[in-house]
Amino acid sequence: MSIEEIFLRYLQSQQTAQSYLHHCYVQHNVADAEMKSYENCNAFLYYMDHGNRFYKQGGQSEPFMQPILYFYGMVHLIKACLLTRRPEYPESTNLLAHGVTARKKKKKNYRFLHDEVKIQHNGLFPYFSEHLYQQRIPFEKRSMQGLLALIPEMQALFQLDYHPHLVAVGSLSSPLFEFPISLLDNYHLTETAFIRRIRTYLPPIKYIDSDQQMIRMEVEHPITEPHGPFFMHQQTKQLFFPINREDYLPIHEVMVHYLVLYNLSMLCRYETEWWGDLFVNKPDIDFPYIKQFLQVTAYKIPYLLTAELYKQKHS
Repeated sequence: MSIEEIFLRYLQSQQTAQSYLHHCYVQHNVADAEMKSYENCNAFLYYMDHGNRFYKQGGQSEPFMQPILYFYGMVHLIKACLLTRRPEYPESTNLLAHGVTARKKKKKNYRFLHDEVKIQHNGLFPYFSEHLYQQRIPFEKRSMQGLLALIPEMQALFQLDYHPHLVAVGSLSSPLFEFPISLLDNYHLTETAFIRRIRTYLPPIKYIDSDQQMIRMEVEHPITEPHGPFFMHQQTKQLFFPINREDYLPIHEVMVHYLVLYNLSMLCRYETEWWGDLFVNKPDIDFPYIKQFLQVTAYKIPYLLTAELYKQKHS
């Protein structure tokens, strides 16, 4: 059992949940931290319980139903994380919306990988992006392919399709990084400009060296909390970086999964004919990408959001 799983078990009582929330509120300088922790501990417990139940049911269900279960499981776990920082959440009814929309009428010859979601100004997505990850959303809309391309566990499929999008540049346990020199051409940047662009997302750099193949660098300490433009493969703990300029997106991977799961849950609920045909006839390349994503998000999102809670315990 991992430390994150033990931590989840630790939180499964009113006493430990209240104590944990009180610690979080003190760290975030919340007024009346003790009172707020008592007021919110039951809501926090239920968000956690409901989220984990949705994921458990999703794991026991056919992929046909999984997008709905995983999406709402994710929403509940995100709300639990928000309560650790925003004791008044939800401050308004505007925050109860999803914060993202998908095209209502699907075109003929619809392709999931080419579909897009559009970000709204209000709702859960922009709210948790700001308050959990301190990130303003750097785009108005994004394609499913462009989002899936940022998930390291999806790269095996993209490589089989001759379109790799990420390259391994380091690992979670090492301060050493290696970037292929070809990235400079892809990004239309000089070496100095490329390093200037990425150094804000790295610990302080100790040294840099380069040759005709690689840009090598050592940072003062390994990355402990990876986020875009660095994305972590959960099993190998390798850190990946976008190969192409159009895939460069400095957002947290939780945000990526939210957008993809939202769109899949809408297809599952409202595009009955297309969704049914996908699982019966498997007509095009969308099927293996959707199937792989559902397998990845089932374990990765509970892990990432639990790690977010655990991090605050030791802040």
